[in-house]
Amino acid sequence: MTKYNELNISANKGIKRVGRGISSGQGKTAGRGTKGQKARTGKKLRPMFAGGSGSLARRVPKMKGFKSLKTPAQVVYLDRLNELKGTVNNFTLYEAGYIASPYQAVKVIKRGELSSKINLEVYAASDSAKSALVGAGGTFTKTAVPLKKSAEKETE
Repeated sequence: MTKYNELNISANKGIKRVGRGISSGQGKTAGRGTKGQKARTGKKLRPMFAGGSGSLARRVPKMKGFKSLKTPAQVVYLDRLNELKGTVNNFTLYEAGYIASPYQAVKVIKRGELSSKINLEVYAASDSAKSALVGAGGTFTKTAVPLKKSAEKETE
């Protein structure tokens, strides 16, 4: 009985020599079975080949265009910000009920007029909204979308 610490283990395993006679264990058909396209030498089948019938990739219907995996930015209109004061970020917009989640990108778009002076800190704003903010005496600062983990640490 061989002991576990006396086993001869080699990282480079020898190649299996197939087709070297019946007594070798891998003789005659050499592990390929009998007959058929896959048993022949030089078999080169494409990955999607389905035996001469139409391949799966050609049978499945295709849709035009593509579907983006990005979540679209939540839109807030500039005239809604008249009710808010001071610094406005994702969390103040969420508390006011203008966006569904504070953890998604927010873009402010100009619609109507802005009368109050606010400091806007969101992911994006249109050029016309930025100029309206500066015209009202406020500022725009582009910030990253807040992460849920970092927001939890701030509240503690």
